[in-house]
Amino acid sequence: ALALLIATPVISPAYAAPVEETDVISLPAGSRPTGLAFSPNGMKAYVANYRVDIVSVINVEDGTGNNIYLPAGSAPGSVAVSPNGKQAYVANYDNSTVSVIKTSTDTIHKRIKLPAGSGPNSVAFSPNGKQAYVANYGNNTVSVITVAKGKVSKRIRLPAGAEPYHLAFSPNGKKVYVANYGNDTVSVITVSKGRVSATVQLPTDAEPYNVAFTPNGEKAYVANFANDTVSVITVATNGLGTPISLPTDSGPTSVAFTPDGTEAYVTTSGDNKVSVITVSTGDVAAQISLSGVPRPAIVAFRPNGDRAYVANYGSGTVSVIREPIG
Repeated sequence: ALALLIATPVISPAYAAPVEETDVISLPAGSRPTGLAFSPNGMKAYVANYRVDIVSVINVEDGTGNNIYLPAGSAPGSVAVSPNGKQAYVANYDNSTVSVIKTSTDTIHKRIKLPAGSGPNSVAFSPNGKQAYVANYGNNTVSVITVAKGKVSKRIRLPAGAEPYHLAFSPNGKKVYVANYGNDTVSVITVSKGRVSATVQLPTDAEPYNVAFTPNGEKAYVANFANDTVSVITVATNGLGTPISLPTDSGPTSVAFTPDGTEAYVTTSGDNKVSVITVSTGDVAAQISLSGVPRPAIVAFRPNGDRAYVANYGSGTVSVIREPIG
């Protein structure tokens, strides 16, 4: 079982909606969690542990849980749960596979093989659940999986040197944005055409780690690890707006929006914090300090918005940030 510990967060007085407490859920030692996703009902959180080939399943209500063991050498870096909640897909970087978890029993159902050396680093389901897209860091492609068949139906090629690190579907399912760590771009895939239809050029040496759409689909935020900014893209035009600056050497790694779209949480591994951005103004309203030296990797909100989970790569823990609903 996963131990549940209580810690006290440090919250900026500028933050109007107070965070009540922060729990720290401990994962297996040395696990280095990098992927995190909730079941649609918000009752379970799935955490991909990169170094120990484990997906931890956390009961959100009481912090208990169990582990799903993957084959040795999997290196799971990302996990996504299907919209109907029946499956979870896990992108395994080292052995170039996608593990399919049957969520009713939390057991491995099958493995979907990708070409050797693909290095899948991110996986996401389409909003209708019919497809899953996989960003392959190792060979500069995006694999398209037909979920009903459990097979790869297409490969979308990205530019040489793109090194796609993360991808996300727009809420209407029409576009996929791919954050390309290697060449400081975001590739825009038009889903109906199955190809890259546009490229958004980010500042040089941005090293984008993560991309997320606002719930209304109008904007996309990109966490730029190297230059301590969040790029803001207008989805209708794929145009860049004014970037949001974060503290020097903060190293932003991921973005998640509250379900109502009013705030964005950005994990910053360089200073072990979560920055809270007010979406309407683009201002950093507060920073939440995490316990110890966690090196936060990714953040995700429970579907009802009452909690944000932060996977801490450096400490093998998950921080749980609680907020009052409404």
